[in-house]
Amino acid sequence: MHRITLILILFLLLPDMYIYLVYIVKKTRNIIWRSAYWLPTAILVAIYIYYIYLTGDNALSHHPQSIGRLAVAVMLFAVPKTVFMLCSLLGILMRGISRLLSFIIFHTPFRNPRYPFVAHRLPYTLLGIILGAITFTNILYGAMAGITRFEVKEVEYRSANIPKEFNGYRILQLSDIHIGSWQGKEEAVQHLVKLVNEQQADIIVFTGDLVNQQSHELDNFKEILSQLHAPDGVYSVLGNHDYGTYYRWRNRKEEVANLEYLISQQKEMGWKMLNNEYAILRHKGDSIALVGVENDGEPPFSQFADLPKALRGTEGMFRILLSHNPTHWRREVLPDSDIELTLSGHTHAMQMEMLGHSLASLIYPEWSGMYYEGKRALYVNVGIGYVGLPFRFGAWPEITVIKLVSEKE
Repeated sequence: MHRITLILILFLLLPDMYIYLVYIVKKTRNIIWRSAYWLPTAILVAIYIYYIYLTGDNALSHHPQSIGRLAVAVMLFAVPKTVFMLCSLLGILMRGISRLLSFIIFHTPFRNPRYPFVAHRLPYTLLGIILGAITFTNILYGAMAGITRFEVKEVEYRSANIPKEFNGYRILQLSDIHIGSWQGKEEAVQHLVKLVNEQQADIIVFTGDLVNQQSHELDNFKEILSQLHAPDGVYSVLGNHDYGTYYRWRNRKEEVANLEYLISQQKEMGWKMLNNEYAILRHKGDSIALVGVENDGEPPFSQFADLPKALRGTEGMFRILLSHNPTHWRREVLPDSDIELTLSGHTHAMQMEMLGHSLASLIYPEWSGMYYEGKRALYVNVGIGYVGLPFRFGAWPEITVIKLVSEKE
């Protein structure tokens, strides 16, 4: 937490220091106006320190909405200023380069502005203002509208191993609801359920992270989520957040009880959990296996999957695997099994995607959409909810409908 605090303060202070020294100091000598410039940053730092250090343990669990709004406020102030600072620095750099070129080519002193290679800082300052304003607007949109801009994506998976009777079978995938972040937004979750049911899929699968930290986050939403309906039912697996490992429990017994309560709640909602086990799906006289494993992520994320156990008894069948973390696909699924289709979540695409790119790609080789190794595939759903930061831009909350296409003659 101390490391996060240091990064946050530097993130706020660096662009402020630059703008203050390069622009504010030159524009006014009035100490009141100069001091007023620092007021928003001082307020944000004070609020952060209050929530994180003065409200007891588990601040993120006890004050998720307030801390989320604070995080958005920090982004609104710091990111546009950082964009402006970078543009301004670029202007200074280009001005220096252009003066150097003028000196080399025309043998004129650096101070002479008459030659064509001498650049001015003003265009870069204006560019910084424009890009900063665009960044501010995008962040505001992502926080106010992006988090509820539910998007239905339809994709196909083709294979000669899919039974002909399952040709056209529709699987609806949800992931990473993080229900703790939706407190007070029951109408949005109700709208999500309505959209899902309108797709009329044959089955609904959920690939983990139903809660943020505690299973009791689900209490106010059980009735709404129990309305999810598909002819072949609703199936789910656990994600890293579902185990409650991000909460400071008083003892191990409380942590175990938390997980047991989450599992019992899902059963009460009519969801069928697959914890290192499988279910047989029957359709028009034929069958396939739906396999689910517990979370299996790269360290430090929990690794509880028992894939051999989950597959036992499904030999020779077409199999679909539900595994929360997409890194499990390359670590174990591809080398140690012949599972053809794996469905995952977890990445959120870091809740931001622009022009098909996301910072999530720096951490996850597979972070959004369909990926293939030969005929075997992984689909990564970018999730519905968020943790801490109530913001999504580009990586809109995703409802995926995967249509199975049999290539059998």
